[in-house]
Amino acid sequence: MNDWRLAWRLARRELNLRFRGLRLLLACLFLGVGALAAIGSLTRAIDDELARRGSAILGGDVEFAASQRTATPTEHAAMARFGTVSDTVRMQSMAVRGTTSVPIELKGVDAAYPLYGTLAVRGGGSAAVRDPRTVWIVPALAQRLGVAPGATVRLGSADFTVGGIVTDEPDRLGEGFTLGPVAIVSLAGIARTGLIQPGSLYESKYRIRMPSAASPQTAADRMKAAFPAAGWEAKTRDRAAPGAERFIDRMGQFLLLVGLSALVIAGIGVGNGVSSYLAARRSSIAALKVLGATSGMIARIYVLQVAVVSAIGIAAGLVAGALAVPLLVTLAGDVLPVAPSFAVQPVPLALAAAYGMLIALAFTAPPLIEAGSIPAAGLLRGTFGQRPVPLRRTLPWVLGAGAAIVALALGTAEQPWLSAGFLAAVTGVLLVLAGFGWAVRRGAALLPRPRRPLLRLAVAALYRPGARTGTLVVALGLGLTLFVLLAAIRTSIDANIARTVPQRAPALFALDVPPDREAEFRRTIEGVAIHPVIRTVPAMRGTITGYGTTRVADLKTLPEGAWALRGERGLTYSATLPEGSELTAGRWWPRNYAGPPLVSIDSKLGEILHLKIGDPISYSLLGVERSARIASFRRISWDTLGFNYVMVFSPNAIRDAPHNLAATIDLAPGQEGLVMRALLPRFPSVSVIEVRGVIGQIRDIVTQMATAITAAASVAILAGIAVLIGAIAAAREARTYDGVILRTLGATRLQVLGVQALEYAFLSVVLSALALLLGLGGAWYVVTQLFSFQWLPDYGVVLATLVGGAVMTMAIGLIGAWPILGARPASALRQL
Repeated sequence: MNDWRLAWRLARRELNLRFRGLRLLLACLFLGVGALAAIGSLTRAIDDELARRGSAILGGDVEFAASQRTATPTEHAAMARFGTVSDTVRMQSMAVRGTTSVPIELKGVDAAYPLYGTLAVRGGGSAAVRDPRTVWIVPALAQRLGVAPGATVRLGSADFTVGGIVTDEPDRLGEGFTLGPVAIVSLAGIARTGLIQPGSLYESKYRIRMPSAASPQTAADRMKAAFPAAGWEAKTRDRAAPGAERFIDRMGQFLLLVGLSALVIAGIGVGNGVSSYLAARRSSIAALKVLGATSGMIARIYVLQVAVVSAIGIAAGLVAGALAVPLLVTLAGDVLPVAPSFAVQPVPLALAAAYGMLIALAFTAPPLIEAGSIPAAGLLRGTFGQRPVPLRRTLPWVLGAGAAIVALALGTAEQPWLSAGFLAAVTGVLLVLAGFGWAVRRGAALLPRPRRPLLRLAVAALYRPGARTGTLVVALGLGLTLFVLLAAIRTSIDANIARTVPQRAPALFALDVPPDREAEFRRTIEGVAIHPVIRTVPAMRGTITGYGTTRVADLKTLPEGAWALRGERGLTYSATLPEGSELTAGRWWPRNYAGPPLVSIDSKLGEILHLKIGDPISYSLLGVERSARIASFRRISWDTLGFNYVMVFSPNAIRDAPHNLAATIDLAPGQEGLVMRALLPRFPSVSVIEVRGVIGQIRDIVTQMATAITAAASVAILAGIAVLIGAIAAAREARTYDGVILRTLGATRLQVLGVQALEYAFLSVVLSALALLLGLGGAWYVVTQLFSFQWLPDYGVVLATLVGGAVMTMAIGLIGAWPILGARPASALRQL
């Protein structure tokens, strides 16, 4: 204890509030820990808000949903035993005002709605949806139709009076993705529209408000056990918006890994900064050793200094990360599913602090051990930083901290394999760059000596004793790789949205086309449009209840990627292979097939579920469980926005169930309005959706994801810049020596600066190819594997970004070298 007290007294004397020499350590930890704290706190705050408002978001404590049917009296009575039941119906429809028509999400509710929260309307107060002739609409629909309260709107075959403008639909988030603004009527109003007919696509939902002591999950389990083949999809208030929660958790996990990578990169800057600081303290360390200080005492003194500054940097990062959450919520606006209130999140903050401390330990241990191990005579001769420390002394600290970081990352990850792969990729990139730096240094030593003096000096600087070539290569390589990565990801995503989807997508979707009026439907379109291409398919909804020998209800967790097992899926039948599909295994059934029911499955789903030809698939359709055997697997082209069904049945399997048709309509540009105006008077029950609006929603979502990735990766770029600054600072003394000697021998300041410019230019040129390879490889993985998009980068933009990044990093290097030019030779030589 006496040794530590003395070490603290000596350490405190060298520290000052300006943190001279340790600012890079402070900045790197602040940057990395702040990013982790902000990402983790925002994700946890959103999860907490979703959990807190679960009942209001869901519309009840538990919900049971089914498509194309309502609950039987027996099923409804079973639900009523759990608590107060509210019946709702939702479906796609059209709102018409004069010659203007808008695709909408039509929602019918009973008198008990909402069980939680209030349906708030503009002007204050709340709405009671009881009048069968009144409709309540959201602001987006009012704006597109140009209506106000009191106006008349047509839905299906009935007219409704606008009762008010809805400002808050309490269960909006729980309803999920919609293809248009929402209009709300009573269940009697839904009956007036005439939209629900046998085969119509609609969804019935039953929300239940339970006593406070009752368990929603128990109710869900009992309902499924009582009606195992009915196909009810159950949700509880604990996971009221599972899609939004899953997206937020996975996006947060991905961004957290990006932030952790930024902190690891910043750790290299931390090591460089501490090494530079200790080199500047060389004379103090030598004096202490001459006066009898042991290596342990030296280590304690500077460990305490580094620990204090690290603690301040980590604490400042935690405060900044926590305070950034309200700012991020404000900037994100409607992008986030909910707007969480401000609250300190202890777990994410503790995790970020732990990462910061482990990174500081891993990267400061080698220079601290080196400072205590060099004899006083060596320090006075200036050998600090030029003699490698034995690995047996530094490796346990570095490996121990690294193992703790990996264990912490995997132990707190929702997807450990994704986290492991991501961390392995980051480690691999750093190792590749480090190895490349070693190769550059060895290669420069083997090159013939150039005749031009400045070029000869620039090449010699790459391999001279004490050269920081390896660190410079890592710093420059990281910066250039990240520039390429971001440019390739962003341009590829933009190209997928801007080119692939609009070129291949139909102009209009039409739902609930009566099968017996298909010919009239086609004639109506052909009468107003020029050479339209119309495709129709039978459209039904059903739930997969089992595959092979597995029952979906018995699965505690769904297999990764098996999204088709979540809730209801679109079902169809076809005598021929659907357009946009390619058989990968098995055979298609004959045109007039009349044997046992067969089904064709998406090949990716088959791989995930380990299915094979001949395996049985059971499914619930209209509350009745059926089964079919797998006849084939097929690859689906999802990006066409056409009719892409996971399961396509042989006609004899499901043709007997009541159903309507869905249609895609390819048109010449500008004909959408003509077709919609021609269809609506003749087919009031048909919902027509402009694909352009759907593409706009997709573009907004993907752009928001790309923006979040860009923002998080920008932190990594800043960390890379910090590494470059640290490398420059660590080599400042050696470069000052070189500059002073050159100027003493008659070199001008411009020539000294030119030597360093040539050195950075050489490294940038050599690294560009490697950075291009690494950056494009990482971008390809993110675009094709994480987003499942096509690989469509704009190589011109990528190369321009690479050149711009190289110029910027060179500029940073030269700016860092500028103070060296101001060193006076006489003064500098006296200190060497």
